[in-house]
Amino acid sequence: MSRSEEGIVQIPTDELKTILINDADEPIIIDVREVNEYEEGHLPGIPLIPMNLIPSMAEKMDKSKSYILVCRSGRRSQNTALYLHEQGFENVRNYEGGMLDWDGEQEFGQQWVVKDPMELYR
Repeated sequence: MSRSEEGIVQIPTDELKTILINDADEPIIIDVREVNEYEEGHLPGIPLIPMNLIPSMAEKMDKSKSYILVCRSGRRSQNTALYLHEQGFENVRNYEGGMLDWDGEQEFGQQWVVKDPMELYR
C-alpha cells in the first residue's frame, strides 16, 4: 500500500516489482545514485541520471510523464522527487526502500547512463 511523505507518493518493493513486470512505457523509473553505486547493482533495464545532474536535465524532461525515482535508501530519491515536483512535475514518486530493500533481480556494470533526457522517451 502506497503512502505519501512530504506530498510525494512512496512506492513499496512489491508495487515496484509489479510495475517492472508490466514493462509499460510509464512510469519511467530512474536511478539517481552515483555511477559507482549503479555499477555495483541496479534494477534491470533502469537508466541512471545521478542526482546532481537532474537540475540540468529537468528542463528537457517531459513533465506530463510519470516517474519513479530510486536510490540506495530512498532519501536521495525523495529529495530529487521533491525537487522535480517543485519544477512542475506532477506525477513523480519515490521508491521508499531504495536498493537496500530491493530483493529482486539486479544487473551489474554501467548499462544505461543517460546523457540526454530524450533517451528516456524512446
